Amino acid sequence: MIKFVMCCCRHPDISREQFQDYWLNKHGPFFMKNAEIMRAKKYVQSHTIDTPLNEGLRDSRGMLPEYDGVAEVWFESEQDLMEAMSSPEGQELGTALLKDEGNFIDHSKSTAFIVKEIEL
Repeated sequence: MIKFVMCCCRHPDISREQFQDYWLNKHGPFFMKNAEIMRAKKYVQSHTIDTPLNEGLRDSRGMLPEYDGVAEVWFESEQDLMEAMSSPEGQELGTALLKDEGNFIDHSKSTAFIVKEIEL
């Protein structure tokens, strides 16, 4: 099992609340409606909360500001994901997802990567 992780920053012209609302109520349902095409096994959105704890964590470690949220998508394997996204349907969906992300995500300040979970 592998996982796609995307750490998301919102467009500067929208609030965190607007970002999270769009992500939860528009992008999320769009993704889930098409999850089978990508062979996604699980999809989780983690929405950053406004709390003094975030400022304390950042200040105590000299870290960058927090992301507005994190998306996690699980897949059976790298091969499975690559095959799904290489299909004509997968390529069409990939283009549509990227276009929709452009409505609320600032890609220039966000990042994405593939990981393998190791539970201790």
